[in-house]
Amino acid sequence: MVSLKLYNFFIYGAISVFAGFLQLYLQEIGMTKLEIGSLMAIGPFVSLFANPFWGFSSDKSRNIRIILMIMMGGTFVFSQAVFHAPTYAWIYTAMIVFYFFQSPLFAQTNSLILGYIDGTSQKFGSFRLWGSLGWALTAVAAGPLIDRLGVGSVSIVFACMIIVAFAFSVFLPRQPIASDTPVVTFRRFGKVMFNPYFMAFIGLGVLVSVPNAMNSTFMSLYITEMGGNKQMVGWAIFTSSILEVGVFLLLDRYLKRKMSFLLASLVLVSLLFAIRWQLMAESTLPIEVVLIQLMHSITFGGYFYVGTQLTMLFIPRPYRSSGQAVYTMAWGGLSGVIAGLFGGWLFQSFGAELMYNIGVFFSLIGATGFAIMWLINRRNGYQPVVLTEMGDG
Repeated sequence: MVSLKLYNFFIYGAISVFAGFLQLYLQEIGMTKLEIGSLMAIGPFVSLFANPFWGFSSDKSRNIRIILMIMMGGTFVFSQAVFHAPTYAWIYTAMIVFYFFQSPLFAQTNSLILGYIDGTSQKFGSFRLWGSLGWALTAVAAGPLIDRLGVGSVSIVFACMIIVAFAFSVFLPRQPIASDTPVVTFRRFGKVMFNPYFMAFIGLGVLVSVPNAMNSTFMSLYITEMGGNKQMVGWAIFTSSILEVGVFLLLDRYLKRKMSFLLASLVLVSLLFAIRWQLMAESTLPIEVVLIQLMHSITFGGYFYVGTQLTMLFIPRPYRSSGQAVYTMAWGGLSGVIAGLFGGWLFQSFGAELMYNIGVFFSLIGATGFAIMWLINRRNGYQPVVLTEMGDG
C-alpha cells in the first residue's frame, strides 16, 4: 500500500502549507486579525454542510477514492482562485467554494484508510503517520522557501503538493464491498448518527477542539507579533506534528480498542490540552511557542486517533464515512467557526494571553464531560445501533 502512504504524505503536506501560511498572505495584503479570523471561520462553517454531504456521498457511491479525486480537483481549482482574486469580496467567495471541497478531505482520507485495512493485520496509525510526516516536513521545508520568494509563492507550493497527491490516488484500487452490506438511506443515517452517546462525544469534542482551532488559526500571527519570522512559523508547524509519528505507532501497539479505555484516554488528553494552553498564555518568546508545539503531537494526535477509533465503535460499518465526516465536522467545523470569530475577537481586543486562558477553561470542561461519560459507560456499558433492526418504512 505504498501509494496510500504517499497519498497521505502529500495531501497532509499540501494542507499544512495552506493552513500555516495563508494567514501571513492575508495579513500582507492588508487584512486585520478580525478580518482574517472571519475569513478563516468560513471554512469550518462550510464544513458543517460539506462533511455530511461528502460523507454520505462516499457511503452511497461506495467508492471513496473517486469522491476524494473530485474533492482534490475542486480544491486545486478554487485555491488558485483565492490567491488570484482581485478583491476581498472575491476572496471570500472563492474561499467558500474552496472549503466545500477541501474541508472533508481528512475525514474521507481516514475512511479510505480504515476501509483498506479492515479485516487485515494493518494498523491505522502506520498509515496516518505518513500524513504527520508530510505535514511536518513540508512545513519546515516551505518556511525558508516562502520567506525567500514571498508569501505569494504559497499558491505554487500548495498546487504542486495537491497535484502529486492526486497522482498517487490514481493508483489506489477500488475497495471491495461485501454483498450483504445494508443499503445507505437517510432514515438509517439519522438513527445511527443521533444516538445519545455519539452526540455527547461530538459535543464535548467541540469544546476541546475550539482552543486547538484558535491556536491553528492565530499561532503564526502570535509568532510574528513576538518578532519571529516565517522560518520560525515553519519550525512551529514542524514541531507540532513530527512526534505524531511516534505517537501513532505507540497508540497502534498499546491502545486498547475498548470504549471505556478510550474514553479515559480522552480525559487525559483534555487535561494535557489545558496544560498546553496555559503554557502558551505565559509565553514571551517565539522559540517558547515553537517548543510548546511539541505537545501538539500528544494532545491533538492523541485526541484525533482516539476519536477516530471511538467513532468506529459508535457507528456501524456502512456509515463509517458519514460518522468520520460528522466527527471531523465537530473538531474541524463547528469548533473552527467559533475559533475564527470568537478567537479573532479575543486576540484583537484582549490579546493572545486571554485567548489561551479561555482555552484552558474549555479543555477542563471537556475533561469533566469525558470523565462523566467514562463513569456511565463503566456502569451501564454501550449498546450499538444494529442496522438489521432498522426499518425504512
